Amino acid sequence: MPEISRGDIVAADYVREYTIHVRFDDGTEGDLDLSDELYGSVFEPLKDHALFRQFRIHPELHTLIWPNGADFAPEFIYDQVRVPA
Repeated sequence: MPEISRGDIVAADYVREYTIHVRFDDGTEGDLDLSDELYGSVFEPLKDHALFRQFRIHPELHTLIWPNGADFAPEFIYDQVRVPA
């Protein structure tokens, strides 16, 4: 099975509400709006803006994580911010 091509997240900054600007090591960057993704027992607590803003980049997985254990697959994040060629 071929490996999924994606960059690693190298920077992430809070923008507003449920939007984070992310930058990947391959130069891909953009705003990630997670407002439609915050459902289910792990993600619903992130509707609290104070908790949502506590994201960080996991040092080994290179994806966004939160203190409550929530995270999103890096491939999902990459696909959401990648600009089609």
